[in-house]
Amino acid sequence: MSDVDLVSRARQGDSAAFGELVDRHRTAVYRAALAALGSQADAEDAAQDAFLLAYRRLDSFRGEASFKTWLLRIAWRQAINRRRSLTRVWRRMIEPNWRKDEEEHAPMMENAEAAGPTPEQAAVQHQLRRDIRAAIRALSPTLRDALLLAQSGDYSYEEIGAMLGSPVGTIKWRVSQARRVVRQQLRKRGYGERE
Repeated sequence: MSDVDLVSRARQGDSAAFGELVDRHRTAVYRAALAALGSQADAEDAAQDAFLLAYRRLDSFRGEASFKTWLLRIAWRQAINRRRSLTRVWRRMIEPNWRKDEEEHAPMMENAEAAGPTPEQAAVQHQLRRDIRAAIRALSPTLRDALLLAQSGDYSYEEIGAMLGSPVGTIKWRVSQARRVVRQQLRKRGYGERE
């Protein structure tokens, strides 16, 4: 049965039909939320919120895009809204204490991570990961969101464009620009070009 048939049945009150839609698209919705939020728990909450909102708005689905695309757009917006509210909480309450704890525990964490590689390799890898995360966080939200979704490997540029409400060409440019900016930031920090 197609998504359109299931939507039609769900609109008529068939909860099993909507359950089938949830089962079909659960992974894609979760991955979109995870790309936006970076936290599994927050992504699960955002995905659940997206499915509830989609159920409530089922009558607004016009079929101009696939049901999956429509649902992913809802999921992305829910995740972005959650990210904004989490960021506000993070900045007000947690960030000052977290930075202090990170500085105090950094040597212990580096030693724990270095079980396989040498201490020097572990330190370089740890610093590179931190620098990459910092470079990505420094991107504008439009560049960062496009990059995170593209790097997940789960979505086509068309799906990303639908989620972000932008043309495919714009999405491709944003991803390319984001990668260029991240590489530029890493070069400024002393990392060579990786081929």
